[in-house]
Amino acid sequence: MKWRKYTIYTTVEAEDLISMMLMEHGVEGVQIEDNVPLSESDTKGMFIDILPEMAPDDGTSRVSFFLHLQEEGGAEAAPDADEKKEIGGAVGAEESEKATVGNSKVDIMQNSTNASADAADNSYQIADRLWTEAEISELLKAVEQELSDMRAYTEIGEGRIEVGETEDTDWRNNWKQYFKPIQAGGFLIKPTWEDIPNEYAADAASGALKVIEIDPGTAFGTGSHETTQLCLRAIEKYIHGGERVLDIGTGSGILGIAALKEGASYCMATELDEMCEPSIMDNISYNNIIEDDFNLLIGNVIGDDAVIRAVREMAPAGYDVAVANILAPVIVMLAGAGQVDGFVREGGIFITSGIIDTKEADVVEAFKANPAWEILEINRQGEWVSVVAKRR
Repeated sequence: MKWRKYTIYTTVEAEDLISMMLMEHGVEGVQIEDNVPLSESDTKGMFIDILPEMAPDDGTSRVSFFLHLQEEGGAEAAPDADEKKEIGGAVGAEESEKATVGNSKVDIMQNSTNASADAADNSYQIADRLWTEAEISELLKAVEQELSDMRAYTEIGEGRIEVGETEDTDWRNNWKQYFKPIQAGGFLIKPTWEDIPNEYAADAASGALKVIEIDPGTAFGTGSHETTQLCLRAIEKYIHGGERVLDIGTGSGILGIAALKEGASYCMATELDEMCEPSIMDNISYNNIIEDDFNLLIGNVIGDDAVIRAVREMAPAGYDVAVANILAPVIVMLAGAGQVDGFVREGGIFITSGIIDTKEADVVEAFKANPAWEILEINRQGEWVSVVAKRR
């Protein structure tokens, strides 16, 4: 698979116009990088613990887009040597082939999502239209003409287009080489495509280690992150058998699966992102979980009456254990009066993580402010924190 990245060096003033122009010419997603500070409206609802440190806004912007190459015969483009060139000017040697987000604010339109330092890694989320060389040539001619026309009514800056070709790599799957089996307490988290390592084989066979098969796909939760490991250890401690569990923001489903493997009788899992659903249900199947034991509900337990009602209906007497591995600002809300305390029975347990250490005090204060909760323990791993509370 080969993707070609094009970057237009322009201004903040022109970035939206250029983005719209590209969409009109059939480009299915763009990445915008600038140093405009995030406003309150930008961050509202984003639940970001740590905002990026941004360089001073100099008015410049980079608008990038990716095209999936196709040979004239209809197949994907054959492997080729990496190349980098520029349309309409010279390329400085210090300029990188791939976009580095660094301190920039990143905005993705249409089908793309937030870019990482290697934006092509998210190519599985860009619609797979295949472009021939002839189509690309026509597109670039049209874009150059549009940029020239824009100069008459807006400041577009350099207007330079740079092109960098990615390696012939399967961006959907190359991350898998970094996801290896990992032990977290009494659990062995194993990618579905990996064998159980020899050093774990005996314990896995005897049941001393409970094996969880995971293919996260586009969902969060491989077991490798400190926050997930903190939750897994708490699940191992507080699940004794027969519990009804509420997994808020289930991601890949790993924590709900772990609870069932540990002996829970039922898990209600909620998730905001409907794109996670196929991955979650696949993981349920990989782990031989009976479908009736795991229900998935796409929606928000904060403020959505239909979701709240559905969650309560599945455990009228209250859940024995709730778990939320999200982010500190969300947990602060969930710890508030009338939130998770309305789902958990008296004496029930609420396991939380996803809390960066700089936000620990905020979460602790939220639990202390709600008389329904008693904090049982606070655990730390690296810079991450888990708070476990009991429903009074």
